[in-house]
Parts: sequence; structure tokens; C-alpha cells
Amino acid sequence: MKVVDIVGVPLDLGAGRRGVDMGPSGFRIADVGPRIRGLGYEVCDCGNIPVPIPEVIGVRDSHARYAREIGEVCESLCVRVRESLASGHIPLSLGGDHSLAAGSIAGTAAALREQGRSFGLLWIDAHADMNTPETSRSGNVHGMPLAAVLGKGPIELACVGGFSPKVDPKRCAVVGLRNLDEQEKQTVRQSGVRAYTMKDIDLRGMAAVMGEALSILCADGAVLHVSFDMDAVDPFISPGVGTPVQGGLSYRESHLLMEMVFDTERMIALDVVEVNPILDTQNSTARLGVELILSALGKKIL
Repeated sequence: MKVVDIVGVPLDLGAGRRGVDMGPSGFRIADVGPRIRGLGYEVCDCGNIPVPIPEVIGVRDSHARYAREIGEVCESLCVRVRESLASGHIPLSLGGDHSLAAGSIAGTAAALREQGRSFGLLWIDAHADMNTPETSRSGNVHGMPLAAVLGKGPIELACVGGFSPKVDPKRCAVVGLRNLDEQEKQTVRQSGVRAYTMKDIDLRGMAAVMGEALSILCADGAVLHVSFDMDAVDPFISPGVGTPVQGGLSYRESHLLMEMVFDTERMIALDVVEVNPILDTQNSTARLGVELILSALGKKIL
């Protein structure tokens, strides 16, 4: 029986609005563990990674706010994810803001380095998260984790796990883009990652976009780390996020994406992040997140 290790990461230090630290509680209230068990998995809820709160720490660098503390949280998550994968389990990291991905992806990269295996990174997000302290207008680190795992961004995130970069840009695809800073657009174009905007999805359809992305990411037997930001989904059905952007993925597009991930039989680690219960309606965003997790783990319509 396959085992899913649930790791809560109540991190909101990277975000510009409070409340996303309650995201892991939202998922648990939505019965994430029992519903995964209903698919036939064994589930181990590993509790939460300890995270400091901003009220007890000061901002040392306005260009990368709380980067040192976020890096420490990511180091702890890196260890947890690496140990989970070494045990043959599937780590499910629940957030919490997207800066946690610098830790979860570091854990995946570390585990696979030890095994001599390669992986692809599927990043689903309305934003590219490829800003750096030099380009960010807000200094919010949750806009920097993809840059960090590609070897740029704040050193506290880029060097989590003791090595950098974590992933080859040619093995990285971003799906759902629709809100980028002008400087970030140039960064994405020059990065080497495969970037699929909402226009691409509108023109080609989700099946075609995901078919192409997954063929690239999973080529030559590579496995898959999936990092899903709930603001990728349209805020009409996913209102409880800190940075909502109109015109996102529909309910069925989101499920099809995750269903196609499962069909590859390559997913070994999953993040679902940026659920903010304060901004939500009756925990609907966390409940949707649980549904998407189930699709990625094999729940089928028929």
C-alpha cells in the first residue's frame, strides 16, 4: 500500500497578507487525510513544520522580507520531504505561502541526487514566482521561490539543502500564467523554462498543453514534483487566496490537469499552497484543494 505523508507548513512570512498560515488547518478541516485514505492509501499526518510569526521578528531586508526565517523553515521541510521520499512515501506539503516550495523541491532534489535519478518540476500558478530581491517591487518572498530552485533569488532559499540549483530549467514547466511584472516577463523568456499562459490554454486546450508539458518533464524516465498554487484557479471558485487574479483555470481544467498528472504514474511529491481561510467562503478553497489532491492521487469519474 502506498503511503502519503502530510506535512503542514503554516508559513505566511513570504506573503503580503496575513492568514495563509491557517491553510494547513483548512485542508485538515476539509478531511484531506480521511479522503486520501478513501482512495486506498495509507496516510501519515506528520503535523506542522514550526514557523515563527512576523510579530516576534523584525524585517532585516526590505528587498527579501523574512528571507532568513523562511530559509530556516524550508531547511526543515527539505529534511522532511527527503526522508519521506527515502522511505518510498509521497510527501504532500500543504501551505502556507508558495515560498515553502523552495524547501519541498530541495527535498525532492536531494533525495533523487542520492538515488541518481532526475525529475521534472510542474509549477501551476497565476504568477511566475521568478522575481529576485533586485527585481521585486514588494520584497515578498513568495514571489521568488521558482527563481530560488533555479539557482537565483535570495541565497537563503537558493541554497536550501546545501546545493544549487535544484532543477534544470529545461525540466521545468509553468502552467496558468496570467499576471507577471514587466521585468519578470523578460526573466521568464530568458530562463529556459516552458511557460504556458492562459492564452495558450485558451487557444490549445488544457489537454494539449499538459500533454506537451508532461512529455517534456517526464522524458527519459524522469519523475515529477508538482507545486500547485491555488491562485492558478479562477477566484470565482477559489476565492481564499492572497493574490487572486481574474481569468484563471476553470474547475474542470484544474481537475483535468491533475488527472493527467496521475495518468503519468510519475508524480512522487506534491505541494498545494496559498490557501487563506480568512479570505475564503466556508472553506471552499481548501475543499477544492482536497478535491484536486484526490485527482492527482487517482480519483476517477468512472
